[in-house]
Amino acid sequence: MSNTAPLPREERVAAIRAALQAAFAPTVLEVRDDSHRHAGHAGARDGRGHFDVVIASAAFEGMLPLARHRAVYAALGDLMETDIHALSIRASTPG
Repeated sequence: MSNTAPLPREERVAAIRAALQAAFAPTVLEVRDDSHRHAGHAGARDGRGHFDVVIASAAFEGMLPLARHRAVYAALGDLMETDIHALSIRASTPG
């Protein structure tokens, strides 16, 4: 488990975008904070957020959907422990 403190809420989308950009050089990258839709949700009480990611990258060529999701989780690293409670991922190849 990480000892890193969570980022301020307004910096989380930028941090997620930066991590995914660095790992995958995507041709499409959309990151949306949906935390407001989960206010009061039991899992969100710890302050972590709910996010939606749409990403297309040549790095996903030949990968099954589960492997793509695992690669995204790995690229987000500590953010998964400190800032992200739930993550919806749509990962594809360009085109």
